[in-house]
Order: sequence, then C-alpha cells, then structure tokens
Amino acid sequence: MEPAPAPRAAQWTFLTNHARVLVQIARDPGVRVRDIASRCLLTERAVLRIIADLEAAGYLSHTRAGRHNRYRLVPETKLRHPTDAGPTVAELLSTLTARPAP
Repeated sequence: MEPAPAPRAAQWTFLTNHARVLVQIARDPGVRVRDIASRCLLTERAVLRIIADLEAAGYLSHTRAGRHNRYRLVPETKLRHPTDAGPTVAELLSTLTARPAP
C-alpha cells in the first residue's frame, strides 16, 4: 500500500497584491508605504509599483502633504477584468474592509 501524498502547501490566495494594497489605502488614506508593505508582506519597492499601477489605471490618486502622501480612491471606477464587470471599486472595498461583528 502506498503512503498518502503529503498535503499541498497553499500556493494561491483569493486576493491579488493589488487588491491588498488597495484595501490598506481604503482603510487609511494616509498610510505609509512602509506600513502597507509590512501589512501585505511585500517589499516597499513592490508596493510603490502597485500604487503606480493603480494610479495609472485610475483607481486612485495621491497628493503630497509635506513629506507624506495622502491617497484618494476613485470609488466609481469599474473593475478591469471583463468577468468582473459591473461592480465598482467602492462596492468591492465595502466588502473587503467590513469589520466582522463581535
């Protein structure tokens, strides 16, 4: 009798890194790149690339306030993938940023 195969390590997740970064910005528009990177388990360089992608796609913008950035989501932006068409970023984020009831 052959031994049972070892359980497969989780190699995928439900959310992309772009979604994770967007959720962190939605929760705190003044969040630092360093904090986003720490919370999302990414490098600061990766977070900066993701923020640039999100800005180029029209999902957010930022303004400089002294030495800090302040982000502004564009809530009416539609999701990019054709099979996700319909919901806006605001609708997606309302689900992802909801806090569970105690």
